[in-house]
Amino acid sequence: MAPPIKQDDYEAKRPSKLILKEFSKFGTAQISDAMERYGVMSSQIKPLFENMSLCGPAFTVKCYPKDNLMCHYALKYAQPSDILVVDCGGFTEAGYWGEIMSLMARKKQLGGLVIDGGVRDKSNLRKIGFPIFSRAVFPGGTVKYSQGSLNASISCGGIVVSPGDIVIGDSDGVAVVPFNKTSSVLNRAKEILEKETEMKKQISDGKELFDLLGFQDFNTK
Repeated sequence: MAPPIKQDDYEAKRPSKLILKEFSKFGTAQISDAMERYGVMSSQIKPLFENMSLCGPAFTVKCYPKDNLMCHYALKYAQPSDILVVDCGGFTEAGYWGEIMSLMARKKQLGGLVIDGGVRDKSNLRKIGFPIFSRAVFPGGTVKYSQGSLNASISCGGIVVSPGDIVIGDSDGVAVVPFNKTSSVLNRAKEILEKETEMKKQISDGKELFDLLGFQDFNTK
């Protein structure tokens, strides 16, 4: 049996729809800047196709190498908008996720998949359009023997991800905002967006980026 999910704890760590809507307005680069350049996954975790994006609460999954049993449990227990974030123990020579699982995830209205491992059925995954960010593509399948864990802190893409953290993915990569820092990061991201909007207006009006960034104040002698 898979480890039980404590429903009260699970619900307590789900960001509100309003918070998720606010975070969906920002790109991963802005989120990274709002976290002082931290909170982004390895560059090896990439969108499976261009224009894929996601934003939602992390539903974390720990799998044993070459075993995707816990991915199936996650499909059963995850709720709409959840992002499955999967730690495969650093093993990429297996397709932990494929066409049929994406169809099920789409049916359940999950928000996407971020997996530090391999997926397969790539051509069919394109047709389904379920947002997937992965480290590898590999045609070989997996076994389904070993109990890992659900909704515990894991390592994915070189950073720690915990249940309820907000996961944002776009063409640049994946950023993760810790659940207990959502308010501060959101406020900082809004400040950055406002500053960037004003900067773009000034560039359009003929200003030099060098001057807008204050580099003229540096002593270059």
